Amino acid sequence: MKRLPDSELELMMIIWDAGRGITRNEIEERLPQDRRLSATTILSFLSRLQEKGFVCVGKEGRNNVYEPLIRKEDYLRQESRSIWKRLYQNSVGNFMTALCQEDELTERDLDELQEFLDRKRKERG
Repeated sequence: MKRLPDSELELMMIIWDAGRGITRNEIEERLPQDRRLSATTILSFLSRLQEKGFVCVGKEGRNNVYEPLIRKEDYLRQESRSIWKRLYQNSVGNFMTALCQEDELTERDLDELQEFLDRKRKERG
């Protein structure tokens, strides 16, 4: 599975979050106000996503409807592994050092992290 550039990933996130087939107009409406793209730019990105095997295109009346061929969870898992390997050399210590610099984690973040770790330990038995 190929890594998507940010612009294409932004559209894929909208498609995944729709939970159903979605038209170019609907994608355009769901883009953030500060990130408006022209219809031709959106269509160009969608065409690239189709060529890469991320979406399929069907017809609904006169509209093209775009549906994901790759699950969001699968893409995010692969992307996370890639980031983990490239940026942190597969090291929890390197990752936590980067994450915790300058006290960016709140108490709530730390509690959530602890709950996650406790759950993982319990799953392992």
